[in-house]
Amino acid sequence: MTMNAVITGASTGIGRAAVKVLAANGWRVFPAVRKAADADSLRTEFGDKVHPLIMDVTDPAAVAAAAKETREALAGHTLNGLVNNAGMALGGPLAHQPVDEIRRVFEVNVIGAVTVSQAFIPLLGADRSLSGAPGRIVNITSVAGVLATPFLGDYTMSKHALEAFTDSLRRELMLYGIDVIAIGPGAVLTPIWDKAEGGDQSRYANTDFAPALSKFLARFIAGGRKGLPAEDIGEAIRIALTAPKPKARYAILRNRFSNFTIPSLLPKRLLDRLIGGSLGLKPPA
Repeated sequence: MTMNAVITGASTGIGRAAVKVLAANGWRVFPAVRKAADADSLRTEFGDKVHPLIMDVTDPAAVAAAAKETREALAGHTLNGLVNNAGMALGGPLAHQPVDEIRRVFEVNVIGAVTVSQAFIPLLGADRSLSGAPGRIVNITSVAGVLATPFLGDYTMSKHALEAFTDSLRRELMLYGIDVIAIGPGAVLTPIWDKAEGGDQSRYANTDFAPALSKFLARFIAGGRKGLPAEDIGEAIRIALTAPKPKARYAILRNRFSNFTIPSLLPKRLLDRLIGGSLGLKPPA
């Protein structure tokens, strides 16, 4: 029987790579995108292996309509997987970043994931009138969901929240046999790095943070361009959706021991000094 999955944020990057990996492994994928042109592009590339959904995760009515469309296409069967991948980051010093920007990031990265999950949980097995085994939810978090960085506070806070959402929801959905799994990638080769390089941080040029912010962005972008292929994260998604005994969380990044394990174990004050020293974040003598 064909396996079915919904993937949000599927126009580019990790989302599109996940569509590619699952489609190549015989899945029918419902990639969710905001623009009709992106839906057409997916149909052109993947043909009848995809059933694109036009859905903005911050629009409850659009999410409900997409869930209804998916239910009709499944024709009485459960959905095997939901991948909450849609996300965004804006960044800047939290002492100056407009609160409306931070709120927007949370609306997409956190509230969007909650809205989509609530709409699709019945299809994943909470609606016991459907036939088939319960499905799984995979939330795409980040290394930043565990390790906080300066100047990406909006993104880091939202990904910490998404990690907590994953754990809380998994424990609740044990009632239905629906598993919930986090995948926390490090840097991934996607168009986000071109956007980051072209981003306008000039509004912070007259703040005390300008020199450190400039250093951070240069290192962040350079590191990102050495990231993993997006297909590697797509393969991790496939494993999370199909493994007989999946992990609760997967950390997918280069040099995991030095870039994730050690920093996770270091005392926070020591990590503060290391990060602050590397960026020049220290009070005047």
